[in-house]
Amino acid sequence: MKKNLAVSITAVMLCAMMLTSALAAEMSCWFPPEWRKNPAKVQAITQALSEKSGITIKPRIAKSYPEILTAFACTDQNLVYVGSFVQAIIKAKDLGTALVQNIDGEDLYSGVLVYPKGSDPEAILKNSPAEISYAKGASSGETAAKAATGGKASIAVPNHDASCAAVLAGKAKAGVVKNWWWEKNKGKYATLDMYRIPGISIEKNPDNVLTASKAIPADLQAKITEAAIASKDAFGAPEMVPFDQSRLDFPLEMMAKGGIDPKNYAF
Repeated sequence: MKKNLAVSITAVMLCAMMLTSALAAEMSCWFPPEWRKNPAKVQAITQALSEKSGITIKPRIAKSYPEILTAFACTDQNLVYVGSFVQAIIKAKDLGTALVQNIDGEDLYSGVLVYPKGSDPEAILKNSPAEISYAKGASSGETAAKAATGGKASIAVPNHDASCAAVLAGKAKAGVVKNWWWEKNKGKYATLDMYRIPGISIEKNPDNVLTASKAIPADLQAKITEAAIASKDAFGAPEMVPFDQSRLDFPLEMMAKGGIDPKNYAF
């Protein structure tokens, strides 16, 4: 009787442990607000990660960047697939660990200055540092603009298109935009030219990085890393590789140069 009771207790405890493990192996994977335009890819990524890791991973497209940071600050298990500005904040606040990066030839980027053709970009930076437009909350926008002007750039806009529009409308003397974005969109801005800012326009900001919150234990992080590396097609990546943590040093250095405090940044 005692033996049967012991066996029953052991079985109940084992089931409870399995249930706890199953419940723990469920998490959300966050994507930036702009991914609302690509729900099919969001679904493909989370489905591939779920199938290959054995973990239930639910897709979440954030309404705002603060929503992602709030989720990472809580005790729930969360992932996020995002670029260097948010990644730098997560690292500075010690909210998570970057796991894997999409290596697609544009995995490192910079901020470059766009200005009216015929103007002197160096003179603009020297004489009108406050009149620079930039995409708020972007390493290739706000961070680069602030770093290039000693924190004086002050014309915050929602995105790179708006930054160029501010220059065209005469609301800004120049704007800072992502180098790869400019290469794809410069045909729309025939009256603007591009200038690489010394010490700033260096392709060292990492893009498309998958990060795990502190609440995710090491064993599950390892499973997710393996699943992501095996899911390059879902990510649309030539290659997914373990993230080189030193790649976040540059965006953090640029934040410091521009007077941006990642621990207390407000979007």
